[in-house]
Amino acid sequence: MSEQTRNILEWLSGAPLRVFSVLVAAWIAQSIGRRAIERAVSKLATADLKPGPGFAKRQSERARTTGSVLTSILKAAVWIIAIAMILGEFGFNLGPVIASAGVIGVAIGLGAQTLVRDILSGIFMLIEDQYGVGDQITTLEIEGVVEKVGLRITTIRDKKGVLWYVRNGEILVIGNASQKH
Repeated sequence: MSEQTRNILEWLSGAPLRVFSVLVAAWIAQSIGRRAIERAVSKLATADLKPGPGFAKRQSERARTTGSVLTSILKAAVWIIAIAMILGEFGFNLGPVIASAGVIGVAIGLGAQTLVRDILSGIFMLIEDQYGVGDQITTLEIEGVVEKVGLRITTIRDKKGVLWYVRNGEILVIGNASQKH
């Protein structure tokens, strides 16, 4: 084997192999986490925690909504960690970035008040069970079925088939025709 071939093999077994390993591990972690969330949501959706008319359907909808939010959080966390590890492999020093994150976080927080408001509204909407996936709701002159609920945005499909993306912080009043209790 020539010196040049040996150098190429050494290089390939270094950073590129580690980057590839990080990407594969992130993909596997996301897949396993997603499957675990789906199984837990499925069990929670079918468990009879609060007996009574209509509660089983509502519980199933809440479980699907929670599963959607947890899957989004898992995906973001896994890929942020993977990107940080890959940047570290290329010699990017993450220490100063992490140290300055507090100062930058305050600046972004002041500038991104609507984002914070949207996320807080989404959290309280989930806790208070205001609506969930599959509910027939009316808000902001939009009437339709909730297709997806996230911490920041809720998607609603109206009767004409239009898909509306509504920021949770903008939802001040909501009517839910699916909640009969």
